[in-house]
Amino acid sequence: MRQPLIAVSTDVRQFENYTWHAAPQQYLEAALSTAGVLPVLVPSFGDRLDLETLLASVDGVMVTGSKSNVHPSLYGGEASEANGPYDEARDATTLPLIRLAIERGVPLLAICRGIQELNVALGGTLATEIQEQDGILDHRAPVSDLQDERFAIRQPVAIKPGTCLAGVFGAGEIMVNSVHRQAVGRLGERLQVEAAAHDGTVEAVSVIGARAFAVGVQWHPEYWAKTDDASARIFRAFGDAVRDHAAGRTGQLAAE
Repeated sequence: MRQPLIAVSTDVRQFENYTWHAAPQQYLEAALSTAGVLPVLVPSFGDRLDLETLLASVDGVMVTGSKSNVHPSLYGGEASEANGPYDEARDATTLPLIRLAIERGVPLLAICRGIQELNVALGGTLATEIQEQDGILDHRAPVSDLQDERFAIRQPVAIKPGTCLAGVFGAGEIMVNSVHRQAVGRLGERLQVEAAAHDGTVEAVSVIGARAFAVGVQWHPEYWAKTDDASARIFRAFGDAVRDHAAGRTGQLAAE
């Protein structure tokens, strides 16, 4: 069987006098090496894209993390310089892509910004600058010029029994590298909490009644997927779901 393809979200960035549609290498490497799937970048062209054709051609969707935040107008908030930067072209692409992937039963893995896009796509809201709220821990990365220090695994999260991730990890605590300053606020429709930090911050969700793997995590499993077992397990579970979807499509085509 051919190597399954997954669609990967892109950020729109300006540098070297060009407009780039790009994704960080860590996500692509984890998809290729740990999940065993072939990542294909989707340009953030919003409604100019034929998402139906795209999802008929791939076997999974991965929505990456990013420095930018979902635009607050999409969940009833107000934009501000402090809450930025924003990437409205990405929003216009990922939110409908997420909704259609769920509708079509295409496996979905949403990471960091991705879990926030998943929540907003299904009608939820985001809580901003959570470190300023009473009783909430500071989930931001430590100040450092070294990425390994910024993305160090240091925070426990509790996996809820009976959830999708309990099937991946078992119920109980795992250690993760959760790096964020905003988080899931009001939970979107059809979403359930899969994992939470000690302060109650939502750290993972899944889609209730999804026809395939559809999970969002607030932490960064892509960063240590080659060396950390918990990080690798998420990508292996996603890869297995993608291969199952690909096999189902191949069987369907053979039967037609």
